[in-house]
Amino acid sequence: MLTLFKLAFRDLNRNRRRSTLTLIAVALGLALLIAMNGLIEGEVAGALENTIRLQTGHVQVRAESYDEDKISLKWEDLLNDASSLATRAQALPGVQAATPILWASGILGSRDETTGVRVLGIDPQSAAYAPIKGSLVVGSFLASDDRSGILIGEKLAKSLGLSAGSQVSLLVNTSNEQPDEALFTIRGLFNTNTPTYDETSVFMPITKAQAFTRTEGRASAIFILLHQQEDADRVAFALRGPSLITLTYRELNQVLLQTVEASYGIMNLLYLMVLAVVAVVIANTLLMSVFERTREMGILASLGMKGRQILTMFLMEAGALAIAGIIVGIIFGSLGVLYFATVGYSIGEEAELAGAAIAFSSTIYARFSPLGTLGLSIAALVITLLASLYPAWHAARLEPIDALRSAQ
Repeated sequence: MLTLFKLAFRDLNRNRRRSTLTLIAVALGLALLIAMNGLIEGEVAGALENTIRLQTGHVQVRAESYDEDKISLKWEDLLNDASSLATRAQALPGVQAATPILWASGILGSRDETTGVRVLGIDPQSAAYAPIKGSLVVGSFLASDDRSGILIGEKLAKSLGLSAGSQVSLLVNTSNEQPDEALFTIRGLFNTNTPTYDETSVFMPITKAQAFTRTEGRASAIFILLHQQEDADRVAFALRGPSLITLTYRELNQVLLQTVEASYGIMNLLYLMVLAVVAVVIANTLLMSVFERTREMGILASLGMKGRQILTMFLMEAGALAIAGIIVGIIFGSLGVLYFATVGYSIGEEAELAGAAIAFSSTIYARFSPLGTLGLSIAALVITLLASLYPAWHAARLEPIDALRSAQ
């Protein structure tokens, strides 16, 4: 076996340029896939984190009859004891924040334009809204007793020609299905780097939202954030009760999770296509090597080297090229992931194509995936060895006399 390895190494060293170019092809192919995988992992993880912290939380408690699609404000569809439920949830182990929230649909208007928005009545003191408070770009955050102030996204403000301190009209639906309108002052502008969220969200203190919508102290849901998302099922189970429904982030983000599952299937197909190109390069290199060394194969066979030994020698050549290329590819691919993890990759307005159900950020930050890298490396090695089977089989089946004659 050692002799076969020495012969394989010598043959690779014989045509250094071709071996080097083949190694580079393997390395570049794998590096590209590792960098792409890092960007995809970062995009998926970032979208899920954004959607959880901004829109769904890890767990929600709602009235069993609540219809999210209609953003119902009927009393029978809302939580009547929201404060006590939030206190009970906050006391559970693993809960970071639990707070009542009231959702309503509305129309925000400036002097010249109007646009549909989602009004969120929140408790400004809750730690659940630290991300919003931390994303303020101008102005101040809401106070719990503010009766005329709202927060809107910087992107929404620009589209309507508004700024902090501007007065706007806000029309909302109410519990009796009769719309109501009032003037509000924009206290501050936020930018979460999530275009669809920043363009459609308007915040006001929950007490004002309840009075404005005539919901009399009721809430749409209890919004719960956890320290560890693995605790979601346990917390949801603990909060079950009559006429209540508890939902974890998995049920709340089915669209995102299904999209991720479908995209992984497409990306795996793309990975195989790139690796197939690399496999063709390897097969071509070894096949050319077989044709150039036909006489040598004949001599080795006439000296007693068996076909399976010749086959093994060529597989060793392919394996050596693959392993060297994989090592170089992992290094450069990891550097690519590090770059995009630090600088990010901007997708700009394309983040809005996902719609409001998925909170894609306008900048993707890559994440290194050890399992993903290992899987791609193993796939590259296996596909390379499979691609080398035909050239190796062709060399192994040469008859000594035919090989010597064809080489003359």
